[in-house]
Amino acid sequence: MKKRLQQLAAPILTPLEQSEGAYHYSPSHRKVLKIMGFLFVILGGVGLYFSLLADILAGLFPVILFTGIGLLCLIVGYLGSDKAVAKLWRNRQES
Repeated sequence: MKKRLQQLAAPILTPLEQSEGAYHYSPSHRKVLKIMGFLFVILGGVGLYFSLLADILAGLFPVILFTGIGLLCLIVGYLGSDKAVAKLWRNRQES
């Protein structure tokens, strides 16, 4: 199942995993990405609820933005390699 999801997320994961050079990875970075992704998706859902409640279509822009950032964090956090997580955190040690 994970391999299939990684194939579906390949357009997102491939650029993050193809960086060159050494990188510094810490397991806490993956945990923070998962938590941050969950919070951003929740924030997008709350924004969608209040945007629809107030009947304001301009409120959909932050909903799309926050939900997109949250999904990116969740995809990299759950499916990405250690290198992808490090690149998203910009923890590369380039020489």
